[in-house]
Amino acid sequence: MSLVDIVSEKMKQAMKSKDKVAVEAYRSIKSQLQNKKIEQGKELTEQDEIMVLSKEVKKRKESLEYFKNQGRDDLVDKEEKELKIIGSFLPEPLSREEVEDIVEKVISETGAESIRDMGKVMGAVMPRVKGRVEGKTVQDIVKEKLS
Repeated sequence: MSLVDIVSEKMKQAMKSKDKVAVEAYRSIKSQLQNKKIEQGKELTEQDEIMVLSKEVKKRKESLEYFKNQGRDDLVDKEEKELKIIGSFLPEPLSREEVEDIVEKVISETGAESIRDMGKVMGAVMPRVKGRVEGKTVQDIVKEKLS
């Protein structure tokens, strides 16, 4: 069963229980997955699905921050619920220690020595951690290790 099928089933359940926020979240996920499939012209791989979901999580986090700053508690609750729903489809996030281990391995593999080698390290680390940790976190760890 594909992720789109799973999301469709969850959406039907949310409709039956009249959970408008969940229905909206599932519709958004389904729509983005279908758009990506059309864009690529082929079935999505698990990595493609994770990328789509990660983008949706990032959007929700940005919106959540904005709404908190604006004092819109009604929208904060909605965004938090959507964020939780979308996050439930993503693999378990990596801990900071796990990311540090991966970064250290890549640094030794690539022979990176200074901050000038950051692009080389980031290019090798990101495919390994895609969808399981934010790029900003990886960037901070790489800077820390190369400084």
